[in-house]
Amino acid sequence: MKKDSQESRPRFFTPNEVSSHNTASDIWVSFLGHVYDLSKLVEEHSGDVLLKPIIDVAGLDISHWFDPRTHDIRHYIDPVTHCLLPYTPNGRFIHISPPYPSSDFANDYGIPWWKDEKYKIGVLSKKVRFIRILNVLTLQDQIVEVCSEENMNEILDRYLKYNQHAASYTWKYNGEVLDMNKTLEENGIKDDDTDFDRLKMRDDSYLQSVMLYYNDDLTEA
Repeated sequence: MKKDSQESRPRFFTPNEVSSHNTASDIWVSFLGHVYDLSKLVEEHSGDVLLKPIIDVAGLDISHWFDPRTHDIRHYIDPVTHCLLPYTPNGRFIHISPPYPSSDFANDYGIPWWKDEKYKIGVLSKKVRFIRILNVLTLQDQIVEVCSEENMNEILDRYLKYNQHAASYTWKYNGEVLDMNKTLEENGIKDDDTDFDRLKMRDDSYLQSVMLYYNDDLTEA
């Protein structure tokens, strides 16, 4: 199964994937729709007390720290000094200047980490969904969490941890071969989450199934 080039496409992540990177040595966060790997930042500033607010939010979404219009740190008017100060609800952190002039603060760090593209690793999915993948040859049945924005090739990549030979299969839904360059929705596999919520049904019992047929299976039509 040949894949078209996807170099221009971002990588999509689920909130669960972000939340699994929640230690000081492996720290991801998300904000304003993107995912950032801050492990190198933490490593570079090891021992700095200003890392604590960042480590405290490892694996979480911190969009509330930022102004969506400017993509910069939010600011507020201090009620005592009437000065415009950065909004740091968890305490001052790396690349945030102190509220008052200080000779201890070096402002020659260049780009602040929240604007530095080197830490950005992908896009946070706006909607995740679950899909059942059934291997007709082995009868392996797997429920996989995917991003609604992902095409079938990207979903295949997720499935590789369950079957390293997944690319050697033809992927079908309702007997029709799927276009691997299209999303589930574009392939006619509707997301029924809203209906399940309305009917108070357990959606994992009624998930749509993608069927995998091994390309060398002589029983396949």
